[in-house]
Amino acid sequence: MFSTKPAESGGIPAMAWGVAGLVVLAVLVALVMAGRHKSTLPTTVQPLADYAATLPLSQLAMSESTSLSGGKSTYIDGHIQNTGNRTVTGVTVQTIFRNDEAMPPQIYTLPLSLIRTREPYVDTQPVSAAPLKAGDGQDFRLIFEAIPANWNMQLPEIRVIGVETK
Repeated sequence: MFSTKPAESGGIPAMAWGVAGLVVLAVLVALVMAGRHKSTLPTTVQPLADYAATLPLSQLAMSESTSLSGGKSTYIDGHIQNTGNRTVTGVTVQTIFRNDEAMPPQIYTLPLSLIRTREPYVDTQPVSAAPLKAGDGQDFRLIFEAIPANWNMQLPEIRVIGVETK
């Protein structure tokens, strides 16, 4: 009755807790580092792609729509024609929204999306899903969720800065 209690064995040893903590820390560090390596698209005016001269953009038209939640989307629709001799599998464009306030323009860099269907709504797909063969043309749509408030309301300049071919 008055003797000391024998040491209880069982439970998780401190070494196991330490190893588990290090594993959790390593996973968290890996997730943070993976999130930092997202590819960033350029926000400065880039030179035209070598193949850009063979991809004229025409029939440009702008429209916008408002969602029920109050968000606004701006669309630029147009037509791209492949007048070169290669099959185009990807197109990256820069859209430059200028202003009249002597401030730098807002520049968006995004992949060109081809219009797949127009009914019951406009549905788009990447160029890689329907490559443009030599001589082919296709309608496209660019979608912008946020246009700068100081934009001069003129049709923005659209530059082909990247072309993937095969």
